[in-house]
Amino acid sequence: MNVKKKMGRPPEDTSPVMVRMSNEMIKAIDALREKAPDRPSRPEIIRRAMATYLENLQKG
Repeated sequence: MNVKKKMGRPPEDTSPVMVRMSNEMIKAIDALREKAPDRPSRPEIIRRAMATYLENLQKG
């Protein structure tokens, strides 16, 4: 049985970010979510993608 975690207060060291995206980009994000073994939420897959992007930027 899947038990969904309750949404609680967000961590204190975070800030919300609102971003508009094209429908094509959202479809691509959803396709990426489907490939992930743990099927993360849209916000989580976007956080992961940004973390990877920033990590690659730092590597040069």
